[in-house]
Parts: sequence; C-alpha cells; structure tokens
Amino acid sequence: MFTPVIPEGAPKPIAPFVPGSRVGDTLYVAGILALGPNGESLYEGDVKAQTRYVIEEIKRVVEGAGGSLADVCYNAIFIKNREDYAAFNEVYAEYFGANPPARYCIISELVREELLVEIAATAYLGQP
Repeated sequence: MFTPVIPEGAPKPIAPFVPGSRVGDTLYVAGILALGPNGESLYEGDVKAQTRYVIEEIKRVVEGAGGSLADVCYNAIFIKNREDYAAFNEVYAEYFGANPPARYCIISELVREELLVEIAATAYLGQP
C-alpha cells in the first residue's frame, strides 16, 4: 500500500492520479507539467520557465513527504523539442548541478501542444 502525497495548493491533476506516492522510504513523483491551479497551461513557449516551474512543483511534493531535492535519485524527463535541450539543461543544472541524480531524457509530444517539458521523479527518503 502507498501513502498519497498531495501538497497544499497543488494544481488539480488533468487525469486520475496524485502528485506523489510514498511506499516505505521511496517517493514516486508523478509526471509534472507546467499547469496552474485550474489546469491551465503556464509559460507557453518558454522552456526555461516551464522547467523551473516543474522542478519547483517536484520540490513541493518531495518536501511534502519530508524530503528535499537532494533526496531525488532518479528523473524521467520528456522534452517536446530537441532544440530546447540545452536551455532545459541550464535550468536543470541550477537545481541538480552539484550532485545530479540518474536520469533519462526523451524527445516526445506531450499531452498538450503548448507544454514543453515533463519530469517524473523518484526520491529516497530513508537513511543513506
């Protein structure tokens, strides 16, 4: 069984899921998109702003489970446009540059045309 993690003020999901699921010492963060509180798309055309928003939302979910971004050990990344890869990585490095987690990155269409980045994360919240 898992414990749902839903930070206060989290945007309403556009499908049936919760932002985070904790199983023991492991937290699984759902794919996060740049969506506002009512499901509206944010920062259209700006991959850096969308990336920053997505990582900040991941941070809120992890902190809601008692952790921090330093506990994130794995990220699954989806970027809409190959041309945005460098700009995405600039922002990503601001958050994960010193000791980045394992990750993969796929160029793919996302659920809405205007969304440019989605990240799902895994965090270990136990003792190292």
